[in-house]
Amino acid sequence: MSIPPHTPYEETNFIDTTKKVWNYSILTDEDIRNFQAGTNYRLYEKFGSHSIQVQEKWGIYFAVWAPNATSVSVKGNFNDWKNFDYELNPRWDKSGVWEGFIPDLGLGEVYKYHIKGFMGAELDKGDPFANFWEKRPLTASITWDLSYDWQDKDWMKIRKKHNSLNAPWSVYEVHLASWMRPDPNDEETYNSYAQITERMVPYVKEMGFTHVEFMPIMEHPFDGSWGYQGTGYFAPTSRFGSPQDFKTMVDAFHQAGIGIILDWVPSHFPYDSHGLFMFDGTHTYEYADMRKGFHPDWNSYIFNYKRGEVKSFLISSAHFWLNHFHVDGIRVDAVSSMLKLNYSRKEGQWEPNEFGGDGNLEAIAFIKDLNETIFRDFPDVQTIAEEATDWPGISKPTFDDGLGFGMKWMMGWMHDTLRYFKQDPLYRQFQQDSFTFSMMYYYDENFMLPLSHDEVVHGKSPMLYKMPGDEWQKFANLRLLYSYMFTHPGGKLLFMGDEFGTTLEWNYKSELPWHLLQYDGHKGMKECVKDLCALLKNEPAMYEKQFDKDGFEWIDLNHRAESVIVFRRKGLEPADDLLIILNMTPEVRKNWKVYASGKTKWKEIFNSNNAIYWGTGDVFNPDIAVTPKEGDDNLFEINLHLPPLGALVLK
Repeated sequence: MSIPPHTPYEETNFIDTTKKVWNYSILTDEDIRNFQAGTNYRLYEKFGSHSIQVQEKWGIYFAVWAPNATSVSVKGNFNDWKNFDYELNPRWDKSGVWEGFIPDLGLGEVYKYHIKGFMGAELDKGDPFANFWEKRPLTASITWDLSYDWQDKDWMKIRKKHNSLNAPWSVYEVHLASWMRPDPNDEETYNSYAQITERMVPYVKEMGFTHVEFMPIMEHPFDGSWGYQGTGYFAPTSRFGSPQDFKTMVDAFHQAGIGIILDWVPSHFPYDSHGLFMFDGTHTYEYADMRKGFHPDWNSYIFNYKRGEVKSFLISSAHFWLNHFHVDGIRVDAVSSMLKLNYSRKEGQWEPNEFGGDGNLEAIAFIKDLNETIFRDFPDVQTIAEEATDWPGISKPTFDDGLGFGMKWMMGWMHDTLRYFKQDPLYRQFQQDSFTFSMMYYYDENFMLPLSHDEVVHGKSPMLYKMPGDEWQKFANLRLLYSYMFTHPGGKLLFMGDEFGTTLEWNYKSELPWHLLQYDGHKGMKECVKDLCALLKNEPAMYEKQFDKDGFEWIDLNHRAESVIVFRRKGLEPADDLLIILNMTPEVRKNWKVYASGKTKWKEIFNSNNAIYWGTGDVFNPDIAVTPKEGDDNLFEINLHLPPLGALVLK
């Protein structure tokens, strides 16, 4: 930690070195002004606990915000957890910041803040800025240093190419604990970051996914929250190891050419006694008005986005992960709940904003500042919104009156597509409009197509069992669905286990049923997804214009009764164009005619009915006859055999 050459205390105060806590500060007046204004986005550099040297003495400097406290002390094993031994000093500027330097205190010390707050309440709180916490169920913070020798320089130099909007995006969504466990059925066992790295990096590289998205790895007390109820906004969970162990994992993925996206939750936090709720005996981080401050869906509390200090805290958290952990983007959870004052609230349970609307103006301003800050300081990353309403401009720039995200989850596509594929194929002819509807609004946003964890829990069934038909048809339908997903414009996200057609709903307490890969159907599904990932990366038409109206064209929507759909994906070079033909029924269609312009030769480069994928393997197109259509010199008739419940990609 570099210490500013002059601080207010050094200039005006004598440091009494006889006290247990020295009256010393590394915070400047400007730091505090920006903190209060909501514009200090690097709070993690000075708040929390930091190992520094003062007057040739090493120790730990602490700084914590508790504006309604009457005293704040640090306690831990080092003083037998006595409440008032090491009292911090309130800053002279009445900012509500308590700070001080404890000499001879080292790294690895377990500690909490003992806060005497409003109405005499006494609270033991973890450090909101801690970089390391005790492993749950213990709840104390740990003094720590984040030093690490990164080896991912090659990735960092070129990651702008991998993280841009005209790059291929196939994201593998992962819950770290339940991807694989030492004991498959014991929720109390965890692989370490190192063990996960050893197993997952080669697996993801083999599959060909471009990015991995980790469900929240920020410290959280309850496994059953899946990480979405967090207490440590500046610390990777200690369930799997140290912060350096997590850095080593990110480093290994980067060296393998794979990007890292983190789920990040600025929308709400839990009421655990050691966490942010009622931090100093008052509503410090959350709205005091429970019409805005309490989240009825998750029994949690909503950040007060109006408060500058809270805004600085949250944006500093996002900045911290991008800066200290080299992550390639953040997926912001539950954006809809942040934007809407009436989210999950009935009439009378919410109050309109000053203009009479239902938008949370403070949250909107916060989100815009968040995205502007991230793209200013890290122009080679992405921010992705989980947002399920028709709120306009989620992924438009803030200068164009948007919220400034790079991408948005396409929840409408997910719902319509799953509804379509759940239909008996006989009835799909009547659902074609809902199937094709996504392209009516696709260009409103930069969309990512998600088949996430939310679709395979709480009785929704695994992806395989959403599909109709016998066992073979279920697998064929799922291969067809994935083929459509990967050839549709936009980014792709697939939850762990979906890539091999798990037969179980996801359960955070166990692990994926890896034993299924001994069976041909599941092994074939994995190979199919692997080849789709390769197709996405190797074919420029799949990504170069994925957010451009010129990158997609419907070719045939006129065969509803047969449920055959044809579209074209276009690259920057016409030679890279692809034709995608989807046969949505189990009927083999011989000598099917497709009419497309501009090309006299086509080659089949993907067939979801390939025997390698556990398809029949007997309907394919080794030599494709292409003849000019009579009366139109630029239109050609392409003669094809369409496999049952199959997708073809021609180039």
